[in-house]
Amino acid sequence: MEDYRTIIHLEIDGRHEYFGSPSSLYDKYTSDELGISKASLNNFFSKLSDDAEQIYTNKFCTIRKGLLYVKPSTRGRKKQVSLEMII
Repeated sequence: MEDYRTIIHLEIDGRHEYFGSPSSLYDKYTSDELGISKASLNNFFSKLSDDAEQIYTNKFCTIRKGLLYVKPSTRGRKKQVSLEMII
């Protein structure tokens, strides 16, 4: 199980909003409002190396791609019984 999830930070008109994927930005905003199409934004992030700063900026907004730490869950896992307890 992964301990990190992708998070997209949008800064637009002085507001900060967070999304689970670049694609989810376009559920709330249009390409015209963001100044970049969904395909172009995905292409921009895919061409950056992993160590490069994941930031797209234009005159309308700043879009940052990062990682969000997620605590591993034990929900739904069965408890393992120790052999010492059985013997």
